[in-house]
Amino acid sequence: MHGIIKPQPSQNSTDGTDWSSDALGWARRNRWFLFIVLLPTLLVALYYYVVAADQYQSEAHFVVRTGDNSPTPSSGLSQFLGMAGGTSQSRSDAMSVNDFLNSQQAVDIVNKRLNLVERFRRSEADLATRLWFAEPTPEMLLRYYRDHVDVNFEESGITSLKVRSFRPADSYAIINELLKLGEERVNMINRRSQADSLATARRQIGEAETALIDIQGRLTAFRQNRGDLDPEGSGKAQIGLVSSLEGQLTAARAQLGAMQGIISPNSPQYVATAARVRALEGQVAGQRGRLTSGGGAIAARLGSYQELQIRQEFAAKRYEVAAARLEKARDEATKQQLYITRVVDPNMPVKSEYPKRSRVVLTMFLSLLIAYGIGWLLVAGVREHSL
Repeated sequence: MHGIIKPQPSQNSTDGTDWSSDALGWARRNRWFLFIVLLPTLLVALYYYVVAADQYQSEAHFVVRTGDNSPTPSSGLSQFLGMAGGTSQSRSDAMSVNDFLNSQQAVDIVNKRLNLVERFRRSEADLATRLWFAEPTPEMLLRYYRDHVDVNFEESGITSLKVRSFRPADSYAIINELLKLGEERVNMINRRSQADSLATARRQIGEAETALIDIQGRLTAFRQNRGDLDPEGSGKAQIGLVSSLEGQLTAARAQLGAMQGIISPNSPQYVATAARVRALEGQVAGQRGRLTSGGGAIAARLGSYQELQIRQEFAAKRYEVAAARLEKARDEATKQQLYITRVVDPNMPVKSEYPKRSRVVLTMFLSLLIAYGIGWLLVAGVREHSL
């Protein structure tokens, strides 16, 4: 008799049962690995690959330089850009512009011109990365702006400006507006710096001009009051007249002395010569009195006139110096003017570069894996010591 043959289970059914049993067994043994490493990584991957919105970045490079082209560059690139490479002044100028582009004031201006809130709340944006509120506070908008706008000053003196948004056109419009705003800020700094540097020079030349006009008015009034256009020339003429009279007096006295003992004092010739001597003596005394005696004397008038002349020369020199300082201040202001030179113009993005999905998911997985490994080692050590 043939023995009874028991039916054998199919091979496929056995393999399926063994596979599911092995999988369940592995899951039970490694449930902490699943919950700590795999499940969070899968959730992050699901968000970034399915939910997260694409973000498009536009980038531009610019440099802030001055009009002074003194040959002190530290590198060939700096020399090409007209910068005094490595100088603290150039760095300070660039940092001032960069700080402004990263400020609340810049955000407010760009928001008024381009409506940043609307651009950061596009329909394409996901809930996690979009600007949550339609009317955010200035501080909230500034924080969001700084997360999507990067202003970075490099050691070469070049500033890189990067803008990310949910549409290529938005990124391109925002970055161009920021560059325009930077140029406006530089122009304002130039105007303020020039006004400050020229204010003192203009005040000095104004004071010198006022002093010069005043002393010239006093000289004119002096001539009018004295009725003499050239007091100095009149004084020289008076001195010449006195000298001539004294010469004549000396000659007349000599002639009179020669007559004494030869001609009788009563003779007409002697009497005429003596009278001439007396007349000349009176004229010399009178003309000398005009030169030196009284407040209206020529010497006093000439002294006052020469004093005014000295003051006029001093005022004229002062005016010349002030005018030279003003011209120098203008030259210095021109040399110190700031300019923004675009090294790389903004690009219109075509492909989204953010978020970095693969990098974020891989970083998440490795971080959780390391954390899990450290935790596993700690737990294993505790168990080993407890046995």
